[in-house]
Amino acid sequence: MGHLQYGSDIQVDIDDRVLGHLEAAMISKLRRGEAFALRLDDATGARTVWVSSASLLVFSYADARPPINRAWLEALVETANTPTGLRVVPEPVAP
Repeated sequence: MGHLQYGSDIQVDIDDRVLGHLEAAMISKLRRGEAFALRLDDATGARTVWVSSASLLVFSYADARPPINRAWLEALVETANTPTGLRVVPEPVAP
């Protein structure tokens, strides 16, 4: 189980595999200079934060960063381009 820290106040426990894909999607957006909303759901409830190049983000993994499923990465980036923002969607099953 990894952790995503946003600023100094918010830390969310996230499965390493999910976190690896969220990190890749977020960095992809930020490299293009695109800010976006990120919806985080955990045991404390749901919250949405605004992510921009000025955001302090820390990605911490319990194990090695997992390999990336390109189809899942693309699906996550697509959610970031919607009004509701980046959120975790189920990993597509490989054909």
